[in-house]
Amino acid sequence: MSQGQSNIVEHYATSGILGRLEASLTADGADPAHPTIEALAPYDHFHGRGLDATEDMAALVPVRTIDHVLDVGSGLGGPARWLAKRFGCSVTGIDLTSEYCAIAQHLTRLLGLEDRVRFHVGNALEMPFDDGSFDGAYSMFVSMNIADRGALYREIRRVLRPDSWLVLSEIARGDAGGVAYPLPWAATAADSFLVTPADTQRELQKAGFEVEQVKNELNRSLAFAAQSKAMMERGEKPPYRANALIHSAMAGVTLANVARGYKDGSLVPIEILARKR
Repeated sequence: MSQGQSNIVEHYATSGILGRLEASLTADGADPAHPTIEALAPYDHFHGRGLDATEDMAALVPVRTIDHVLDVGSGLGGPARWLAKRFGCSVTGIDLTSEYCAIAQHLTRLLGLEDRVRFHVGNALEMPFDDGSFDGAYSMFVSMNIADRGALYREIRRVLRPDSWLVLSEIARGDAGGVAYPLPWAATAADSFLVTPADTQRELQKAGFEVEQVKNELNRSLAFAAQSKAMMERGEKPPYRANALIHSAMAGVTLANVARGYKDGSLVPIEILARKR
């Protein structure tokens, strides 16, 4: 593992995640030994807008029961399990952080989905999968940690079957303002590799993808943040609590810096649909 990869793992793999998750579920009135997809959703969709973003991603593509889908940067496995339950498909996740994969597999067993969902510890630039293994792939808030976007897209393309789809949800570099750290994906600029939406589209095309749609998700993200703030002001729990689960005390600062970036134009949340031709 390179120094850069080690830094990324250290940023995400804070100790005691499973214990904090079980305590949070108990506080919510759920049984940690028998959780549901719905009870886990505020915690195991570790990306902007949480489950809402996962549902939006899935709405872009026709997922079939017979499909085998790849989750690049699968985290605690929430999106993978949600897709498997929603569509009856198989999902394989890969993540650089071994703690995440262990927790993801544990939660998958508790939900009885281990026959359709599995996780591998590995590098997204060198995936241990054969060419043409998957009918579709998605990656949610992962690529900001990857410097060589071209290598990432070429490797995803390699493991996809012809005419397969790829959905990317990520934060792009905006046209204005200076990025403030820490952020949910990086403590410093040294481990953050933001590019513009145009650069993302260009690298996908160079890798052999046809870009079908590029969406600016800023308005949805701002509306979600406003909804969450209103819920907390009423004494309710917000729908997205994954960042607090992972980063504990640092979570508030990271989310505040994302909000600042959205406001000053230095950060732009985007969603891209592409296809291997």
